[in-house]
Amino acid sequence: MSVGGLNDTPRGSRLHIAIFGRRNAGKSSLINALTNQEIAIVSEVPGTTTDPVYKSMEILPVGPVVIIDTAGIDDVGELGELRVKKTIDVLNKADLMVLVVDPGQDAGEYELNLVQKAGEQGVPVVGVLNKVDLKPEVTPEEFEEKLGIRVVPVSAVTRQGIDNLKKEMIKSVPKEWAPPTIIGDLISPGDTVVLVVPIDLAAPKGRLILPQVQTIRDILDNDACAMVVKERELKQALSGLSRKPKLVVTDSQAFLKVDADTPPDVMLTSFSILFARYKGNLDVLVSGIRAVEDLKPGDRVLIAEACTHHRVADDIGTVKIPRWLRQRVGGELYFKWSSGIEMPQNLDRYKLIVHCGACMINRKEMLHRIALAAGAEVPIVNYGVLIAYMHGILKRALAPFPSALRLLPGKQR
Repeated sequence: MSVGGLNDTPRGSRLHIAIFGRRNAGKSSLINALTNQEIAIVSEVPGTTTDPVYKSMEILPVGPVVIIDTAGIDDVGELGELRVKKTIDVLNKADLMVLVVDPGQDAGEYELNLVQKAGEQGVPVVGVLNKVDLKPEVTPEEFEEKLGIRVVPVSAVTRQGIDNLKKEMIKSVPKEWAPPTIIGDLISPGDTVVLVVPIDLAAPKGRLILPQVQTIRDILDNDACAMVVKERELKQALSGLSRKPKLVVTDSQAFLKVDADTPPDVMLTSFSILFARYKGNLDVLVSGIRAVEDLKPGDRVLIAEACTHHRVADDIGTVKIPRWLRQRVGGELYFKWSSGIEMPQNLDRYKLIVHCGACMINRKEMLHRIALAAGAEVPIVNYGVLIAYMHGILKRALAPFPSALRLLPGKQR
């Protein structure tokens, strides 16, 4: 397990492995065995784990992962039903499911239901027959036949079979789990990329925000040069370069000044638009702009953020975007704000969903949120796309992405 800090792989870029099973199947013990550390509470009392618990760690040789420890899928009572629902919801963000079964119990409806739901969402499943040190006569083949998945026999207590389980997990990881590059496919070795990073009240003291750090790393990984400036220094920085940069990337809130100071023959986009593609589906989020043009006074708008953070006086999600949209429609709109790991219910009551850049969640979760919006037939955009549109520079900001550019309404193109 790695020590938390700025050098850690961000949670949103880690493989998400969800551990499912009945109460007392040994899920928490298995996590301790996989990590070779006592990091999960183990008890003989059924239902010790009541809510999903997320743990960022390193599992060698798998690499940086997020392990999601869940409540028992056979929990009972009114609270138990709520816990089971939260457990099932974990599939929305899981890249791999590990299903733990107890050799003293027959696999039945609970397990079959989970395997079916995982199949519907394209989540690969690895079965674990735990506690084989207590019941060596029970074979994994019995459970494989019932569940239709590969089942690895282990003992979380003696560590028997843990290496085999890790090998099976590596084999089962979906090849496409890792998101596409942030910026690497837009640049070539030796290119210069200028990153415009405002230092204001919203900037965390003493450091850069996560999308900025990740973009810098991606530039370096692709053998290009990253130049980081504040918006006031951009013009001077550009004039001092011996050749034009391949791309300028800006924080969305500085779009207007950066647009004015960046020569028209230099591509310009924003961190938020880069992350719309990296964490979600840029084409869908650009298509949502059509709904902005159709907004009318009295419509409902959901502003969704994937994390909670300290709000500053002129916060982008609670102050600026609502102000811009009200000015656009020439009247009052009814806003609802949501933050954290779940989207609200009854999305179909909204005319538009405006989502943040999703830097704190993984790509699977963001794609799930986009799918929820599509299921409710509600258009969805993200902060960067909307801000560029409101400032009249979305066409320029999408120049690096021709397929998305073609989706703009006619007058925008």
